[in-house]
Amino acid sequence: MKVLQPQARLRDLQVVWIGLVLLILLVVFSALRPGSFATAFNLLNLVSDAAILSLLATGMTYVIITAGIDLSVGGVLVFSAVAATEVMDATGSLLLGAAAAVLTGLAWGLLNGVLVARGRIPALIVTLGTLGMSLGGALLLTGGVDLRAPSDLNLGLGLDRWLGVPQIVWICGAVTAVLGVALARTRFGRHTYAIGSNAEAARRSGVAVSTHLIKVYGLAGLLAGFAGYLSLAKYGITGVSAHSTDNLQAIAAVVIGGTSLFGGVGTVVGTVIGVFIPAVLQNGFQILGVKPFWQQVVVGAVLVAAVYADQRQRSRRER
Repeated sequence: MKVLQPQARLRDLQVVWIGLVLLILLVVFSALRPGSFATAFNLLNLVSDAAILSLLATGMTYVIITAGIDLSVGGVLVFSAVAATEVMDATGSLLLGAAAAVLTGLAWGLLNGVLVARGRIPALIVTLGTLGMSLGGALLLTGGVDLRAPSDLNLGLGLDRWLGVPQIVWICGAVTAVLGVALARTRFGRHTYAIGSNAEAARRSGVAVSTHLIKVYGLAGLLAGFAGYLSLAKYGITGVSAHSTDNLQAIAAVVIGGTSLFGGVGTVVGTVIGVFIPAVLQNGFQILGVKPFWQQVVVGAVLVAAVYADQRQRSRRER
């Protein structure tokens, strides 16, 4: 346990710093446009837009902490949304549609995990391949045309609110919170950190590394499938061509949030903050009338800076 304490302190310090960055952005945009940015309506829209991405980024956090990567989540999201729509059209059951989305996502995630853990194929290659397979499969099933969600789903879960906040936000927040606690407080989370820190040492200490990796990739796929169902509810269509950069957005959020690409370091809290930093930048730039291309430039610069800072910290620890 003593060996893990410095890493825990490092994670806490990183969360504090990125939290301060987010706070500064909120204060700056609020000061520049108090009547437009700092309103309940705008902030609620901002949270709503970031909610579904937080599910993808949470699953990605687990994967990257194990020193892996998952490029397939955007494709899995789309494929799961298509599968859910097909099932709901055939059965008329929203519940069966949700089950189809989650199980489809889980299946893709388990496939990734088996190929990475048992097949010894690099995660980058495996998930790049399943990205193409899942997106291609969705296009084959739909003929390249977006399918419409049942009106009961779009007008129900898609629009329902509780205490003035969309139910989708509550659902995403609850799932993210549970997985954040699981990562920080459970044996599953400790094994995830251990594998990312040193997979061979984890294996020698009794961790079933291959099995655990399959579970982690399965979790990422399951969350992508669930995100596909929620996206279907929110937007009312499968969005076959609208999620091509979801994987990159999720990875950027995780890295900006302090998770190390080299594994062993990261938190879900940091990832959630990392989701909101680009969202706040985009929203603030739109309100200020800044060209949207600058948002991409700034987020890219922040991402490179985050990786550079991580590399420096890793070098200091190794010395």
